[in-house]
Amino acid sequence: MHLLYQPMNTIQATTYPVHFSDKAYQELNLYLKENTYSSIFILVDDNTFECCYPKFIQRLETDLKIELIQIDPGEIHKNLDTCLGVWNVMTELGADRKSLLITLGGGVITDLGGFVASTFKRGIDFINIPTTLLSMVDASVGGKTGVDLGVLKNQIGVFANPQMVIVDPEYLHTLDPREIRSGTAEIIKYGMTHDIRLFNQIKDNTELNIVDLIHRSVEIKNEVVTEDPKEKGLRKVLNWGHTIGHAVESYFLDAEHKENLTHGEAIAIGMVCEAYLSSRILNFPEEKIAEIKNAIVNIYGKIEILPEDINPIMALLIHDKKNEAGIVKFVLLNDYEDFELSCEASEELIRESINFYIN
Repeated sequence: MHLLYQPMNTIQATTYPVHFSDKAYQELNLYLKENTYSSIFILVDDNTFECCYPKFIQRLETDLKIELIQIDPGEIHKNLDTCLGVWNVMTELGADRKSLLITLGGGVITDLGGFVASTFKRGIDFINIPTTLLSMVDASVGGKTGVDLGVLKNQIGVFANPQMVIVDPEYLHTLDPREIRSGTAEIIKYGMTHDIRLFNQIKDNTELNIVDLIHRSVEIKNEVVTEDPKEKGLRKVLNWGHTIGHAVESYFLDAEHKENLTHGEAIAIGMVCEAYLSSRILNFPEEKIAEIKNAIVNIYGKIEILPEDINPIMALLIHDKKNEAGIVKFVLLNDYEDFELSCEASEELIRESINFYIN
């Protein structure tokens, strides 16, 4: 996939802007001039410290004291222990209620950093600078912050909006192709639920205008979140592929004999399974299930799930935070761009759907 760029207009969310490319740094520096912060804390992991921080710090214009906090990379560190470490370091370095936290990293950094900021001294301001495709199109926008509880995804968190989001596609050059593919799964999700052109472009093209796809994805997410910020209704659509996908991701994270999956790889499997459920429950067209499965396998390869993996995956589904009264809830499709929220499926059908991916 080649990364082609063009300038993109700012997207205005309810309480904050999402700025793109070079203009974003101008807006950030102007914002720092116009607001009276006491200090700036920048949260990075080992990877973004090495690959992204040098570029970012050159673009930052401020006389404020800057402190850098570095954590270990990876979903395995997205937990309360890491938060405790960050809170302690911030306290030792003199952070106060007028400090600003800038998150520079992927979904783990933006989710965890937003949670750290929104709970430190009952909440300090934060700015998200996503550096992966996944965090650009999903994690950094929408006001969800949080961490995992053991292997259970995003069980602890709060809704809190950043002051702004800066999307600079130049950071994508620091990623390996697997991470680009991981973020692509969230764009495919927006395509199937809201704008099928996104899915078609990814499915049919090797040369993509990736910035165009990012901008459209953020637009879609922002429209959904603006209408339903706390996930009482419409925002549930953003969970397409995630109910089974999160259970698969958690299982691979916890099973010692399995290599961890990226978030996007797991969500891609979830979309195949949930397309199957859509066909059995809502008559989603058979030829489109085949199209989805073929596209996913072409992009992500066939990930080995064995029959004996199904029981532990089913056990993890029970803990999905979208469940109501112990019943697993799904977003399912009548057709592309035509979805139903809070659908129920029998255990037998869910097992069938995983077998459909396996076979």
